[in-house]
Amino acid sequence: MAVIGDSTAPPAPARSGRRAPAATPPRTGRRPRRGPTLLPVLLVTPAVVLLLLFTVAPGVYAVVLSFLQLKVGGGLLGGGAPTEVFAGFANYVSTLVDPEFWAGLGRMLIVAVIGVPLTIVLATTFALCLDVKRARLVGVTRLAIFLPYAVPGVVASLLWGFMYLPATSPIGGKVIDYFGSTGIFFSVANVAVWGVVGFNMVILYTAVRSLPKDLFEAAELDGATELQIALRIKLPLIAPAITMVALFSVIGALQLFNEPTTLKPLANAISSTWVPLMRVYTDAFVNNSIYEGAATSFILIVMTVGATVLVNVIGRRIARRETR
Repeated sequence: MAVIGDSTAPPAPARSGRRAPAATPPRTGRRPRRGPTLLPVLLVTPAVVLLLLFTVAPGVYAVVLSFLQLKVGGGLLGGGAPTEVFAGFANYVSTLVDPEFWAGLGRMLIVAVIGVPLTIVLATTFALCLDVKRARLVGVTRLAIFLPYAVPGVVASLLWGFMYLPATSPIGGKVIDYFGSTGIFFSVANVAVWGVVGFNMVILYTAVRSLPKDLFEAAELDGATELQIALRIKLPLIAPAITMVALFSVIGALQLFNEPTTLKPLANAISSTWVPLMRVYTDAFVNNSIYEGAATSFILIVMTVGATVLVNVIGRRIARRETR
């Protein structure tokens, strides 16, 4: 250590007039930012093309057909080739004044009133039960609940149809009239619920598992039971997921077609126009009235959009009340 005034201190290095090389900045390990890439666009392009070809284009074509009609030419005898003419809203008026359309819509709503709440309650109950600490064989149970969703709707309807028949029923078909004028609503709703509960359960179970565990530990320290935690903490926090499940269920109810169509040969209570989509199929491919069928389809699309908006509004209000 040099002392001021000490002659033995080492001399200061002489200045050579050259600047010392600047110190290189340390490497941070970050790669330089690149410009925009087309990879995301290329990955999304096949899905967009399929959506346009098989969803948007048929929808636009159906809307165009709904404003057309066939007009037979050739004067009084009608010997000329039929031509398409603009009909305005004639097809829509024909559908809206048809009492069978409203009767089918009412039957569809009855099935929805039975099936939609039952789907939400069962899916929520299964999701909350699987998240309990004392639950065992969660993976096997979750797979067993989800497995019916993997069965196609037509196959499931056939299986349940033979279970409903008195001659082959193992669930009391000789005592209970599953295909009666009243029982048919519960029979169709049961098939629909059985096929979609597993999918909705997975959505709700994923939402429950994503909740912070600190809330549950704090509630346990305060003496809360598993039932109280499920009803007062988990259930309000997964309200947005329940809203989404309710939305899926409502849309599925408005698209009811596979179950009644498959059960129709087995049940006299189901007609060819039992629900609106069956009426669309009958008009378009049985009665050769594709223009009126297109109009009915567009009316159902409008109803589906309206139901979607309504469910979203109700779900948001419920979520806001739960978070207050």
